[in-house]
Amino acid sequence: MAGGASTTRLPLQGGLPPPGAVTGPVVEIACDESGFSGTNLLDPATPVIVHAGVDLSRDEAAELIRTLRSGFRFSPDEVKSRQFLRRREAAEAVQWFLSALRGRAHVHLVDKEFFLATRVVDLLLAEPSYAAGTRLAGDRRPAAAALHRAGRAAGPGWAAFLAAVVEMLRTKRRDRADDRSVQRFFAARDALRRHVGDAQAGAVLDALDPARVAEVQARLYAGDRTIPPPLEPLLPALAETVLHWSAGRRRVLVIHDEQSALTEDRLRRLQTALAAGDPAGPSPLAGLVMTDSRDDPRVQAADLLAGLARRMPGAPGDGPLRPLLSPPAGPDPNAAAARHGPNVVAARPDPNAVAVTAEQEPV
Repeated sequence: MAGGASTTRLPLQGGLPPPGAVTGPVVEIACDESGFSGTNLLDPATPVIVHAGVDLSRDEAAELIRTLRSGFRFSPDEVKSRQFLRRREAAEAVQWFLSALRGRAHVHLVDKEFFLATRVVDLLLAEPSYAAGTRLAGDRRPAAAALHRAGRAAGPGWAAFLAAVVEMLRTKRRDRADDRSVQRFFAARDALRRHVGDAQAGAVLDALDPARVAEVQARLYAGDRTIPPPLEPLLPALAETVLHWSAGRRRVLVIHDEQSALTEDRLRRLQTALAAGDPAGPSPLAGLVMTDSRDDPRVQAADLLAGLARRMPGAPGDGPLRPLLSPPAGPDPNAAAARHGPNVVAARPDPNAVAVTAEQEPV
């Protein structure tokens, strides 16, 4: 209508809806993320990405959101974590919300710097796979942890090295006529190597081969879809969410807020990679259905949980999340907390707790 604002919504993009009814044990999990920054993985404002999932029915989630709006006087629009944390009654609201989700939620947190360290090991030293960056590639995790730990201790050379990794693996919107990003990557590697004394981290840096790295980059330039998007931490985060809820016993149908990174082709490849542990059985990822969070209170609850896990201020052990907190992993937990801003929440044996895992350097 002329002069009026259009309310027409564009069709949802991406996803991998199951072709038919999902057979066998299955759980439907609603998910959303917080901290997604595309390929800008070194943005200091968003050093982590959080992926949250809730096991709630629509009615349960709707009642939870309705109670937040009425009991804590939030706006009728989607409830967001920033609204929680700006209110004087934030502590009470957060405590109530987390209590309502006990045993019904899971959060997976990815430190973007550590994600880049896993990419160096998983994609540049091994055959690239959609299992990269997940527990399915756990045999390579100690090498990535050693690189991350030694790099953080090496000073400014670490930031320059990570910037070179991002530049080399970012293949879109670049003039390739004079692309010397591989050479710059190895110059940054050499500069970092001079300040790394740890033997395991040094071995990782020494094993990087110019011909091998250039081959991987060439495959990326050629659009080789067997290589997972190298600067996309949301896919391994989704994989960990699925593996958590599956627990090796059931399949997971994901209901997800629309997210451009979750294309059909990528999800099919991830589905296959997740089935690698049991080639004879079906993949734990039954499918992924995109939705608009405005239409699904379950996704609103997941979005709120993810935002809270990423934004909550304070030092580890403080605040209403105390029963669920563990210090951020790394050589200096206090320094890591200062860099991340929010607390890092980790899994606890309490069966009534909100389950949370941290995809960070192992302690």
